[in-house]
Amino acid sequence: MAKRKKLYPKAEDELDSLKEEVAEELQLDDDIKERGFENITTREVGKIGGNMVKKMIKYAEKQMDEKGGKID
Repeated sequence: MAKRKKLYPKAEDELDSLKEEVAEELQLDDDIKERGFENITTREVGKIGGNMVKKMIKYAEKQMDEKGGKID
């Protein structure tokens, strides 16, 4: 699988932190420590990714609300 160019490379660390935070909230952090992210099931990856998207949407909505609905 080809790697795609990252649009915002500085955000990678923040996204990794969010992924770990969500995994902990879903109580998957022990499994990940044991098996590593590359060896977790598709279902677990989906749960983590879905919850990350929910958090990012919530964050974006909050930012838009604080700016009066305007997007930079």
